[in-house]
Amino acid sequence: MKVTDPGGQTWRVTRRWVPWRRRLKGALGNMPDIFPSGLGDDPVSLIIGAVLLVLALPFFLLALVAGLELLLLLLVFPFALLVRVALGQHWTIEARRGFRIHWQDEAGDWQASGSRIHDVAAAIERGEIPPQNVDAPPPAAEPGPD
Repeated sequence: MKVTDPGGQTWRVTRRWVPWRRRLKGALGNMPDIFPSGLGDDPVSLIIGAVLLVLALPFFLLALVAGLELLLLLLVFPFALLVRVALGQHWTIEARRGFRIHWQDEAGDWQASGSRIHDVAAAIERGEIPPQNVDAPPPAAEPGPD
């Protein structure tokens, strides 16, 4: 469910469909464009191309890992959904500010999670922002006596 808080920030309150959060989401869009389009066919261009290929290798590996994670997600998703429905597993709901997860909580079965989504979305529209509990910065250490 997409809502807007009184400050104009867009929020999305949804169920998490799989038991984990994707770690490499959006990684492919962050890959740099390091290959120039004007490499020739001389030995110097071959050396420059080889160096650029070595520099780009970590990004290719990241793209490979992200692709494998997506493939695994597509393979596991039907079984995870079947187990959730058949065994009545609890659903996790998330409130995302834009596309970054800000808050999450266990919400019960399908019907309970649906009503909880509506309750959280209505609270956000009223300006009652849930406390950040995902990727929150660690609390600052209090200075001790020296």
